[in-house]
Amino acid sequence: MRFLMAAKFGTSGLRGLVEELTDGTAARHAAAFAAHLLESRLIRPGDDVFVGQDLRDSSAGLARQCMGALAAAGLSPVDCGGLPTPALALHAISRGSASLMVTGSHIPADRNGVKFYRPDGEIDKHDEACIAERATDVAAPSGESFAPHRNAGHLARSGFVKRYAGWVPPGALRGLRLGVYEHSSVARDLFADILAPSGAELLSLGRSEAFIPVDTEAVSEDIQARIRSWAAQHRLDAVISADGDGDRPLLADETGACLRGDLLGLATAVEVGADAVVTPVTSTSAIEARLEAMVLRTRVGSPFVIAGMAAAQGKGARRVVGFEANGGILTASVLTLGTAELAPLPTRDCMLPILATLAMTRRQGLALSQLPAHFRLPASLSGLIRAVPTASSQGLIAMLTARSDVRTRFFEPFGAIAALDLTDGLRVSLEGGRTLHLRPSGNAPELRIYAEATDAEAAQGMLDGAVAQATLWMRPG
Repeated sequence: MRFLMAAKFGTSGLRGLVEELTDGTAARHAAAFAAHLLESRLIRPGDDVFVGQDLRDSSAGLARQCMGALAAAGLSPVDCGGLPTPALALHAISRGSASLMVTGSHIPADRNGVKFYRPDGEIDKHDEACIAERATDVAAPSGESFAPHRNAGHLARSGFVKRYAGWVPPGALRGLRLGVYEHSSVARDLFADILAPSGAELLSLGRSEAFIPVDTEAVSEDIQARIRSWAAQHRLDAVISADGDGDRPLLADETGACLRGDLLGLATAVEVGADAVVTPVTSTSAIEARLEAMVLRTRVGSPFVIAGMAAAQGKGARRVVGFEANGGILTASVLTLGTAELAPLPTRDCMLPILATLAMTRRQGLALSQLPAHFRLPASLSGLIRAVPTASSQGLIAMLTARSDVRTRFFEPFGAIAALDLTDGLRVSLEGGRTLHLRPSGNAPELRIYAEATDAEAAQGMLDGAVAQATLWMRPG
């Protein structure tokens, strides 16, 4: 019997509405994941598989379903409870074990997902295709009654904290007031543990028991307003946070302005002395001019960045980092700074970019608000159109790509087209050094739009105009 499933793999893991996953779809994918790894001889019967989850309401039940499916496949699921995705991955990889994370990351609470890890790190696109194909045929138990008898959550969380010991010298951030926007991020309690030796004063802000989707690549206006208010009220030097599963950072400056993730990635690459950087086409176009390192561009999604990091190593690079416009940092090399030696972690991590950026600006005597000028970056903004059918956004991109007359008419309000980049969606370079990039989301029914110009006012105008234009063009009829 073949199963028809609406949930599908996006830019990072399986995603779908909660009811599309709890109907057995998540469990079938967990069973397919187990079968694929066993057949590939990446694991053996009876091996441990570490399972984590974020804090949204549906995650605990989905984790039980997935652990039940893994046990039925002859594996030994180890419950790690709530913890950041990078903490789970670090713990499993260091033990040569596979892992599975139940999380929808930054998407709304009515959705969820599952991320899969081989013993050596994230699954790749070939693995995804094999798992998706197997999942249409395999039957899996619901697993709702599965009660894990082994738990490694505390060990995994403490190992993640120890990873960063010595990265920032003790007392190096003394005098800084940092607000920690806790909301419903599974990383919220680890910020204090990791930053405690730095000497910074930490203020807990906005803790929530209800799940709040925080998209660090397109921070909502209401969340931005809260951060600006906190920064002024508490005279903060920065506000730090992360998305739901702790693989994407949020860092706001002393005015409450949220810094772009690719700026954090650039600062991190400089701080660790990277000789190769891998980043998607959505990151600022200025990266190549601001780094002496090799720069490789990819499609959006951690599997593509990971493949790019392997390619960089194949070209002889020895200190390789990857990052996305959402700010998550991936590493393919051992990195040493201070007294810390960080093992490679080829999955997105929110902690490294926050620590590296705070350390760099502190050492150079910069306020966070001075960082864009320090790197002489153009103004880059991102936004999205929510609740738009994927077929509509893909149809718009296909039409603009195929028909030059339609493309010219669509972009006419923004200037003459100088060049096109079809690596991921449609990225249009306009005369005057400006760009507009339209890309259907791989995780949710959204169209993401990126604008880049010489100044913030021009970039905001382009972004607002492109959102309005795309919304009009996708309107039915």
